[in-house]
Amino acid sequence: MNYWLGIDFGTSGVRAIAIDDRNEVIEQSRSDYELSDWRTWEISLYEVINDLPIEIRKNIQKIVIDGTSATTLICDRQGKLILSPMLYGDSCSPEIMARVQAIVPAKHLASNSTSSFAKLITMATEVNLLENTSPSASLSKAITESWYFLHQADWLAYLLHGKLGISDYHNALKLGYDQQLLAYPDWLMAWSNKNPSIVLPNILAPSETVGTVRENMAAKLGLPKNCKVGAGTTDSNAAFLASVGKTSPELGTAVTSLGSTMVLKVLSDRPINHIDYGIYSHRFEHEQLGCLWLVGGASNVGGAVLKHFFSNQQLHDLSDRIDPNISSPLDYYPLLKAGDRFPVNDPQLKPRLEPRPDSSVEFLHGLLESMARIEAQGYRLLEQLGVTPIQQIYTVGGGAQNQIWTKIRDRHLKTPIASAIQTEAAYGSALLAKKF
Repeated sequence: MNYWLGIDFGTSGVRAIAIDDRNEVIEQSRSDYELSDWRTWEISLYEVINDLPIEIRKNIQKIVIDGTSATTLICDRQGKLILSPMLYGDSCSPEIMARVQAIVPAKHLASNSTSSFAKLITMATEVNLLENTSPSASLSKAITESWYFLHQADWLAYLLHGKLGISDYHNALKLGYDQQLLAYPDWLMAWSNKNPSIVLPNILAPSETVGTVRENMAAKLGLPKNCKVGAGTTDSNAAFLASVGKTSPELGTAVTSLGSTMVLKVLSDRPINHIDYGIYSHRFEHEQLGCLWLVGGASNVGGAVLKHFFSNQQLHDLSDRIDPNISSPLDYYPLLKAGDRFPVNDPQLKPRLEPRPDSSVEFLHGLLESMARIEAQGYRLLEQLGVTPIQQIYTVGGGAQNQIWTKIRDRHLKTPIASAIQTEAAYGSALLAKKF
């Protein structure tokens, strides 16, 4: 029996899932890790593989790893980190951003303060690798040595296959890689040519084979010597594939993640990028339709607001007392603090949680109704901007378990809603491993 392994390095832990040739989950393992401590990354990678039964490990054909988007690092030729990684949510300083915006075209995704490119400038500045910003001694060192800029998933895969300087076009999007042309843009190449000590990664398609597991690593982990390692993806893209249960879903397939925030993604026939709304697109290769695009936007409205007012038990008990077929007259914009980007682009937008009725049931009803309204508004905005009309919505996150909320959402969305096929992003990475 052959197996394929997906490994997810998410925000809260590491998950590994092995699937068979029918895409069924055969075994899974998990481990805790500290995202901010790269040494725990390596330990957890080996742990989740070794925790799988040996009969599965010795028949794994390919491994794909997903990681948190825009978690980045710089390492030397031996793969040793020279700084602690910068994490997905880390923002760069105003001084760095002034330099970034002098390089990156206006309204480009890479001009964001949390982008991979902004983090590259930050880390390279910190270790004096940039031309015209370093003392002469540091410049001399920079010219004679190569330093590799990588994403979390890139470095973890390197530990297995031993080839530095490889990434995928999902992780490289926020670095500035052009997924339409499948090339680095001219502005980024011009910057790279001026800073030759920093090696930008060679970009492959997610799951494209990089190489086989190193011989010593195969022996250490009980893997076959011919086990392949593919280029990775981001955790959110792997989660999308897991939710729909296949690597080639139908056009118009959407996923709503009802976690602390609300994230909407739609598989479209064209890319939509609108920095003002925080909307951007990832390239997805479809087996029948060729190049498609996963378009997404995220709102600060979500489960964090609900948990601010109610415990999990209260949410369960009060929801059961709501009639989902009756519309609440309350019109809220539920935020914990001012500001949202999607579907309303207003950094000063104030939370709207008044009037608050005496009844907790009515208050919760108003919150759920308003969130469903905002979700529908988000999908309408995406369609107005040109995404493929939405045909099916899968739901993940804690909110997916609330059946009353689902019925309220159904009234507003007027699109078939289904629960996610799988909730673990590692399953999506396993599907990718098997696909190519």
